Amino acid sequence: MVTRDDYNIDVKPTWCSGCGDYGILNALTRALVAHNIAPHEVMIVTGIGCGSKLPQYMRVNGMHTLHGRPWPVAQGAKLANHAMRVVIVHGDGDGYGEGLGHFVHAVRRNPGVTELVQNNLIYGLTKGQFSPTSEKGWKTSTSPDGSIETPAQPLALALTHGATFVGRGYPGQLKHLIWLIGEAMEHPGYALVDILQPCVTFNKPRAYDYYNERVYKLDDEPDYDPGNRTAAWERAQEWGDRIPIGIFYRATPGPTFEALDPVLQAGPPLVQRPLEKLAPAQVEGLLAGLR
Repeated sequence: MVTRDDYNIDVKPTWCSGCGDYGILNALTRALVAHNIAPHEVMIVTGIGCGSKLPQYMRVNGMHTLHGRPWPVAQGAKLANHAMRVVIVHGDGDGYGEGLGHFVHAVRRNPGVTELVQNNLIYGLTKGQFSPTSEKGWKTSTSPDGSIETPAQPLALALTHGATFVGRGYPGQLKHLIWLIGEAMEHPGYALVDILQPCVTFNKPRAYDYYNERVYKLDDEPDYDPGNRTAAWERAQEWGDRIPIGIFYRATPGPTFEALDPVLQAGPPLVQRPLEKLAPAQVEGLLAGLR
């Protein structure tokens, strides 16, 4: 039986006091334990940002990548070992800015990967510049007169490209976030969980007080059907006095990307295959093609 002690290490996070990333770390750890997933069975891939330091604070397989580039590594890990639970954890700048191209193509491929995006509507690590999800008119160090850009709509974008699990969570509703992450990890295909991550240092107006007054759970709405893609699209546009959290859309996906690859269909996962040495003539042929 997996316990929280299995994930605990004697390393203290360096996040600002009150940062929403503490709640996300807690929720992810508790979701893994609730689903009896041991540390050696999960791989957490991150980009660059405050929240991308998360795997440093738990006993788990983890890898930092370049800014906006966790997807190639996560995809490779899943292709090599289908049994491994692969989770991407990164911020809105990393996922929806530098990594937006990877995001949309990953969605349409449907790999068996869970993506958690810590969306604080700001660039926190680099000290408060506006991000792809910052609201229009938002004043920051790089937009003193207010951002002139329309914010990205990641949930709607995921739905557009065929995602079959789209959710949003909030660490101020911890038990709900634990449940949501667990549901995403058990989804047999790509799953997105956009997480409202309060940044108490560089985005104080959009911290806990703001969200506590506005968030509501879709699962408490008696007439809401998460199997209705059109309804999910409409709720994905809702932002302001009311902000929905929960599962926006969940449907039975088709085969995952790794299940469809013809090379992988020919035998066991790559990590279970013996290494085969190339003959000298094969090596020369490969090198000749690079000259």
